[in-house]
Amino acid sequence: MSPLAPPAHDRGIATLTLDSPANRNALSARLVGELADALDVCAADETVRAVLLTHTGNTFCAGADLTAPPDPHALVALMRRIVALPKPVVARVTGHVRAGGLGLLAACDVSAAGPGATFALTESRLGLAPAVISLPLLPRTDPRAAARYALTGERFDAAEAARIGLVSVAAEDVDAALAPVLDGLRRASPQGLAASKELVAARVLRSFDQHSEDLIARSAALFASDDAREGMTAFLERRDPAWRL
Repeated sequence: MSPLAPPAHDRGIATLTLDSPANRNALSARLVGELADALDVCAADETVRAVLLTHTGNTFCAGADLTAPPDPHALVALMRRIVALPKPVVARVTGHVRAGGLGLLAACDVSAAGPGATFALTESRLGLAPAVISLPLLPRTDPRAAARYALTGERFDAAEAARIGLVSVAAEDVDAALAPVLDGLRRASPQGLAASKELVAARVLRSFDQHSEDLIARSAALFASDDAREGMTAFLERRDPAWRL
């Protein structure tokens, strides 16, 4: 079964739904590839004004699938594709977001999170670091908050995610919060949207173009380390890693 539901279309909005609840919509190689292909289709479709990225289940995205991880270059290319897409990408989050899922979310242009959403950069607890996902995350997130959550792996809620700039708005009713956003996108011209997005995304794209290769190499070295092997084994075995104090 595909980890991505068939796209739905409603008055210029193409909805792409992460649909692999069995592994909490983790970023497998297959999901990364299918989502990249679906975004390319949306980019080429003149009837699509914007993309709405959402999910099934109680998790938006649990981060990288440790059993079938994507190639780091493919994950970076997916996040960059979202940032550079000439059409806005809007995220609708009603569940949990972890690790690499925060990179996917940060790449989106506008996002809304509901009361059931929680967030955590858990990489440090696995012997890793949020290396490649820092490319969209750091330019769009408060630096003091990014330091705290990257170092500690603490969970935080939708209100905090909005306060630090990770999401655009926290709301009790996510669909009501997104209604004026989608209405505004439908009122905008395709040229106006593309030109405006190019302006607001320029800083994030510079991050990709300047730092991608270094961070991919850094990520690969971390994944190959003894600490990462212990961290991921402990996670899969549902136990504390050896370094836990």
